[in-house]
Amino acid sequence: MEGSLSDESRQYLIDEFATANPGSELKIEVQQWDGIVSKLQTSLASKNESPDLVEIGNTQTTTFTTVGAFADVTDMKATLGGDDLIPSFVDASTVDGSIYAYPLYAGARAVYYRTDLFEAAGIEVPTTIDEFTEAAIALQAANPEGTPNFSGMYLAAVDPHGVESYLFPQGFDYAKQDGDKWVGQASTPESIAALTNLQKLFAEGTTYALDSQAGQKAFERYFNEGTTGILIGTGNVGTKIDQALWDADKVGVFAVPSAEPGVPGSTFAGGSNIALAQNSPNPELARKALELIFSEGFQTRLAEDGWVPGNTAYSDAVTGPFGAMSGDIINNSKLTPNNPGWGVAFGSTQLNEFFTRIAKGEDVTAVAEAFDAQVATDLNK
Repeated sequence: MEGSLSDESRQYLIDEFATANPGSELKIEVQQWDGIVSKLQTSLASKNESPDLVEIGNTQTTTFTTVGAFADVTDMKATLGGDDLIPSFVDASTVDGSIYAYPLYAGARAVYYRTDLFEAAGIEVPTTIDEFTEAAIALQAANPEGTPNFSGMYLAAVDPHGVESYLFPQGFDYAKQDGDKWVGQASTPESIAALTNLQKLFAEGTTYALDSQAGQKAFERYFNEGTTGILIGTGNVGTKIDQALWDADKVGVFAVPSAEPGVPGSTFAGGSNIALAQNSPNPELARKALELIFSEGFQTRLAEDGWVPGNTAYSDAVTGPFGAMSGDIINNSKLTPNNPGWGVAFGSTQLNEFFTRIAKGEDVTAVAEAFDAQVATDLNK
């Protein structure tokens, strides 16, 4: 998927596969996240068009594991990493005791901030989620370098996982299962309070609330240009921040805080699984490719790219200040509802619309109640 693997990591897989399998070629096709569920629904169902292996977001995995789109690869667990594989990702890929996908990487999210701008504005590193909100608003108001259109924080409605990582530490939830039914939680008192804070942050702590999807895909450039002082991002975002800023000690990192001082908040556990298609034209070669993907050589490369690798035995290879806290962040992280309908009914477009309505200043309770009604309809089919 777009943004997952560096050019160097993709080339590593291509070269190593060719060496290990003379006469065979590994072809990697990069896909866009937008519309990927419907595209896979079509291609995976076709014996002529199916890929061999597919990367799928962990929020979308259940959509495919429950309908026979992926092959049973339970027998590969020990070979690929056993109990060192990210447990929550394996659980989300398990149906009736059989495993249909394995964790490729996890995207632990933390806060990158400009230390020099914080110092110039007289802002301390926040220790609670409320202080974090106040810090973003205060930084925007201070604009210590007088930068035109300065934004205290980068936060956009079209970046649902970034928004979730601000909301989840405040007790926000999308839905929960009550017996056989899924019940929306966006309109609970805790969620309404979190959404109200989000609307305030959209209005006073960021100028990017209505940024485009194209802008969001390279949002680290705003940080590099000095037009924002705070980002919520995964470990690989740190590799895209200008090295000159790191060298000048102008970049700091801290976990998104919770309501309790010093305790990391429950950020969204982004990341992907990788699965062998049931209609794979080359299942034996695909298994060999999986073994390569979960080899020490490639798992270490994932860590060096800033991801928490699917095999956590190699997570120590995550470099820099982010690496030291990535394990705690993942252990405190949270997933979206593990329901087959979530990836279809609540893809990026629907969540973007939900948060855009909040960003535009619509009534929070009315927007939340409408979302809960959609949950009741789409997750209980």
